[in-house]
Amino acid sequence: MKTARLEAFSDGVLAIIITIMVLELKVPHEPTVEALGALWPVFLSYVLSFVYVGIYWNNHHHMMAVTRQTGGDILWANLHLLFWLSLLPFTTGWMGENHFARLPSVLYGANLLASAVAYYILQQRIIRREGPDCLLAQAVGRDWKGKLSPVLYLLGMASAWLLAPWSGAVFFALVAALWVVPDQRIERVLGDTGNPD
Repeated sequence: MKTARLEAFSDGVLAIIITIMVLELKVPHEPTVEALGALWPVFLSYVLSFVYVGIYWNNHHHMMAVTRQTGGDILWANLHLLFWLSLLPFTTGWMGENHFARLPSVLYGANLLASAVAYYILQQRIIRREGPDCLLAQAVGRDWKGKLSPVLYLLGMASAWLLAPWSGAVFFALVAALWVVPDQRIERVLGDTGNPD
């Protein structure tokens, strides 16, 4: 099977996730700066999650650009990823509404960690299907960002629980900063092989 339907479905789910998150931003009932300022935790958590969804969308697009075919294992691995990403509106809203409190921050970090693990599983299923010398395997290489991210998520969760609840968000934002610049590895491999995007 070609990847077009998988990509289209994934794009639709990610668009819905962003839509649900933005609907959680409630309009202040008073026309004052104070009323708007009271929303800063909700808005900050929304921005962080919006960036994460954008990162996943961008990297998923690049991954599918070097994937020739899918199968049942890849479709299920992709659904597994979408499941964890679909929980982001809930964990984002809970963390924001509770001003980055301890338990909501830890759960948000767990959601990010589960999403990262699911993305890794999807990536490995594709590499297994296409072979160790496939374009994706070449592009991923040692994947230092992919290995560092779960460690930072765990540190963020521990920091939120043991130190200050808001400190977890610092780690989560650091991981986003690592990934927010579009990953050039796949684009380089595509450029080297002459394949169009």
